[in-house]
Amino acid sequence: MRKKPATVRIARWSATHPWSAIGLWIVFVAACLVLGGAAGTNAISDEESGVRESGRAGKIVHSGDFPEKAEENVLITAEDGGKLDPAAGREAAADVVERMKALDEVQEVGDPVPAPDGKALLVPVTMKGDTENADQRVQPLLDASAAVQDAHEGLRVDEVGTGSTAKGLSETLGEDFKKAELISLPLTLLILLVVFGAIIAAGVPVVLALSCVGAAIGLSTLASHVLPETSAVSNVILLMGMAVGVDYSLFYLKREREERRAGKSHVDAIEVAAETSGHTVVVSGTTVVVAMAGLYLANEATFASLATGSIIVVAVAVLASLTVLPALLAKLGRWVDKPKVPFLWRLTMRSGESRVWPALLRPALSKPFITLVVSVGALLLLAVPALDMKLKQPGSDDLSRDIPVVQAMDRLTEHFPSKGTVHQVAVRAPADRADDVKAALNGLLERTAKDELFAHDSTPAIDESEDRRVHTVDVGTPYQPKSDGARESLDLLREWVPQAMADVPGAESAVGGKVAQGVDFTGHLEERMPWVVGFVLLLTFVTMVMIFRSLAVALSAILLNLLSAAAAFGVLVAVFQNTWAEGFLDFHSSGAVVSWLPLFLFVVLFGLSMDYHVFVVSRIREAALEGATTKTAVREGITRSAGVVTSAAIVMVGVFAIFGTLSMVEFKQLGVGLAAAILLDAVIIRIYVLPALMTALGKWNWWPGKLPGGPGGPTAVPDQAEPGSRHAEEQPQYARFTAEQQYGQQAPHQYQQGGYQQQSYQQGGYQQGGYQQPYQQGGHQDPYQQGGHQQGGHQQPGPYRHDASRPGYYQQ
Repeated sequence: MRKKPATVRIARWSATHPWSAIGLWIVFVAACLVLGGAAGTNAISDEESGVRESGRAGKIVHSGDFPEKAEENVLITAEDGGKLDPAAGREAAADVVERMKALDEVQEVGDPVPAPDGKALLVPVTMKGDTENADQRVQPLLDASAAVQDAHEGLRVDEVGTGSTAKGLSETLGEDFKKAELISLPLTLLILLVVFGAIIAAGVPVVLALSCVGAAIGLSTLASHVLPETSAVSNVILLMGMAVGVDYSLFYLKREREERRAGKSHVDAIEVAAETSGHTVVVSGTTVVVAMAGLYLANEATFASLATGSIIVVAVAVLASLTVLPALLAKLGRWVDKPKVPFLWRLTMRSGESRVWPALLRPALSKPFITLVVSVGALLLLAVPALDMKLKQPGSDDLSRDIPVVQAMDRLTEHFPSKGTVHQVAVRAPADRADDVKAALNGLLERTAKDELFAHDSTPAIDESEDRRVHTVDVGTPYQPKSDGARESLDLLREWVPQAMADVPGAESAVGGKVAQGVDFTGHLEERMPWVVGFVLLLTFVTMVMIFRSLAVALSAILLNLLSAAAAFGVLVAVFQNTWAEGFLDFHSSGAVVSWLPLFLFVVLFGLSMDYHVFVVSRIREAALEGATTKTAVREGITRSAGVVTSAAIVMVGVFAIFGTLSMVEFKQLGVGLAAAILLDAVIIRIYVLPALMTALGKWNWWPGKLPGGPGGPTAVPDQAEPGSRHAEEQPQYARFTAEQQYGQQAPHQYQQGGYQQQSYQQGGYQQGGYQQPYQQGGHQDPYQQGGHQQGGHQQPGPYRHDASRPGYYQQ
């Protein structure tokens, strides 16, 4: 007897020891959370996250060991936006100074600075402590500013700075994510209720997915001490964890229910689900992990962090579906289908073949070449806008103008441009050259003071490190971070700085800042993208070849997923580089796509699309192994998997679409891009492109491998045998034999439990899982094929045929 697959052995142990498996999982999740909380997060520093020249600038500044200062700016303007009354402004500014100096959180309060346009006064305030937790200590300052506002009628008092800006944005984004969570969980449960028609069955995938997210967050926190973590990792883990966690549970639970409906016991049904859907989950998880690993080739700390978090949560989701899910199903037993939702329950338990899917598949199966040309043409048409994709790093100008702190930032930069977009010049040189460096920087500032590309509302100050080796100066520009003016000022400054330092021996200089970081990051990604894409395509191809033993399946998987990703990019560009969707999605178009998004989106889409592809093709291959023709196998495989794939796609589209409602444009683009890609993949690829392609390829689908039954593929089952005819529980010609019964007296050839062995057929007849080898009798060949035996040159129906998808059934 052949050894059962590892997925089956693990599932059987979990199903027969449910409390042990459930207990171990609870301990595992709790341990991850406790250890992660105790270890704390090792966040990515500015020094580690930078690339190219801006990255060098960050390293130079970091080496100077400058004391961190949390700076706040209190802006006083007229409430109507007009000219500020000088006396009223001075009175309010004095009130600000008095109130701020009385606070324990304040280290220093500067003198009020009038704006060049005469419409504002600015009071600079320096807080005590570092910048990391300034947002947690800034509330007393905000209260003081609000008190000044209340005390001076006709004036507007805004506070913008390190702590206040971080606090305002985090509160807004926090509310966004809370809203997303409050919507996504009920939406997911509602969809699963429609899928299963029972409350417990709908709740199991959600609970399991949430436990995976919790465990993954704890593990990623531990991993951050090896690879530092970006703040977005927890959001990505939640996004990926809910998507794959629900999907994998859905695959498993639907197959287990299908087998129970066929009459199997809970343990036997779990074993079949483990051998089929469990194997698919492992394969799908492997493809997602392989795809996400490609992000390491981006050679950038943020992408490495996102890759680590995604890989961890996918691995945990696979582990959960193989271990604790079988235990839960075994322990719940029949209770998994309770309490039943009356109408939905009857809907999900309808017997017989769906009429919808055969109708949808009819064009692809009857006219595959025409369907392939039309559907691929439609996707290519959607992909056309992607050819004009422009990339830019997100900045403050991408934020919604409805956020109060963003409105305050706009007013500040309107009156004091040097407080807005800033380039940071960093120079490192021997300490004995400090005076030469200062002289060179002063000469540089004289040049900027004469150029309209730079801000002139204040004189930049040169900062010197304690050891006099590092000098920095901030040079402002009156343009928004992603504007052409800001880019021109950066290019000019990067041309002038080396010229200024040419006469300082041993000087190392660089220009950084937000604009420089965005430009350098975009350029770095454009350079690294071919490596990442090539890695993902190559490893995915190798993985698919190893799984299906078919170059044709592997190549088609690559091409179809590239096609859906290209179409999704086209939708993304059409929506966000233009203005037509601004009102609908509540964003301000910058005429570009966020620079980090295409690479991350490609990797995630490729991984998630391969989930569905592996699941669907596995079911098609199952049908082909049973002896169906290519057309019948495609129809059966897609029809059988349609419910699961559609349900999983609806869950994903629903969750991802919620991200399109968030305030930050990068999350809007991420949500819309993912939702569009999954929708296109589930509808156009799975209903039209994939079945048309596989029908057109015929036996070449499995090239260069062969399926049992002949030189070109499986033995044909007549196309008149509709997909529903292969379901044992619906067909009277299937005789069912339990595991305890021996298939001996009822059939002309004795099948013994566990091996299908018969005395007169040694190595040549009725081998388990194959039935491929002929035996010789009376001088003629009588090869017993799946579905019958041939004799005398024509085919006669065999008395019994084993349905490979249902081990307990044999067709009469």
